[in-house]
Amino acid sequence: MGQIKIVNNCRTLLRAYQNGLLGQTRMPEDSNPGFSDNQLEERLFYFTLPMALNYQRDSYKLWQSALASYQDPAIKSIFSVKNSVIISEESLRRKLMKHKLALQPQKHITTWGTIARSIYQNWGSLVNLFYSIDDDFLKLKNLIQVDFKKDFPYLSGPKIFNYWSFVMINYGRVKMRNKHFIDIAPDTHITKCSIKLGVITQEEAQAFSKEQISQRWREALQNSGIDPIDMHSPLWFWSRNGFLYSLPKIIKD
Repeated sequence: MGQIKIVNNCRTLLRAYQNGLLGQTRMPEDSNPGFSDNQLEERLFYFTLPMALNYQRDSYKLWQSALASYQDPAIKSIFSVKNSVIISEESLRRKLMKHKLALQPQKHITTWGTIARSIYQNWGSLVNLFYSIDDDFLKLKNLIQVDFKKDFPYLSGPKIFNYWSFVMINYGRVKMRNKHFIDIAPDTHITKCSIKLGVITQEEAQAFSKEQISQRWREALQNSGIDPIDMHSPLWFWSRNGFLYSLPKIIKD
């Protein structure tokens, strides 16, 4: 399918998403307590650390567990960099597993503790981390995926890092510069849509790495005015809801 047809279909899907035509479009991250303007650090932490535990699990259940943990007075303290660092590993394990925010008693606790410790020791807070990179996505990418890669397990991976950056903008309220460089994160749903829209073929879906699929999307949307990551939610829900919404025109070559 030619680029013009792909772009036109993407614009149609964006409008359908904005107009509520794709079916259920409540994001997993919508399970949050709501934060006031003076709770920036708590907001950033809430939408960062649980993300690092989101590997091969139901995202909706993950964020429901995050909300239950945050609303539990006995657990809420872990949504702080300092508190996550100063408590014992056993205490952190007990709190993370109480509402099933963590499912793996060793790996998930280590991941949470490692990231919290890195933030605390190097920047003191997530607010300071973003201040240090001047809210620039390209600087953030280098910081997390190169300079401090080992200090951000799972979160530094290409798929989750790009999506986390998207969440930082849409839920963390970070005014990220160079947002157009954020790649789409090709999970199962995005991959199905990529085939359906002609961005990749069925054979390429089997052979391509996630980075190659992301690059194909960047090429398809070049000079369109649509940032690749802006297509994540429309595509994700389009597939997740079983493609109930029919595009007026999907023209195959």
